[in-house]
Amino acid sequence: MAEDIQAAIKKTIDDNDVVLFMKGTAKFPQCGFSATAAKILEVLGVPFKDVNVLESSALREGIKTFSNWPTIPQLYIKGEFVGGCDIMREMYQAGELHDLVCQKGIPHSHHHG
Repeated sequence: MAEDIQAAIKKTIDDNDVVLFMKGTAKFPQCGFSATAAKILEVLGVPFKDVNVLESSALREGIKTFSNWPTIPQLYIKGEFVGGCDIMREMYQAGELHDLVCQKGIPHSHHHG
């Protein structure tokens, strides 16, 4: 069972340029950290797949094993684990998250004004 969930996680990450594993959904986040993470991506105009870990305890535990990271949310860009809410916030404020999105060639709607 654990192997199945790891394979499913890997497939989701492989199939989507940007994946946010979060508590709740982008529209209805169930936790402040997840809400912040989703908001950062929305502000950057980056389309992302939101995966609600609350739907399955196997998924919730599986993603922590997959990334070797103890907390949710978790952001993946082009198959690479970026980090959680704090890392995202720091990278966003430093402009690094936008740079990363550009480097990875992900289409997004954020423009420097």
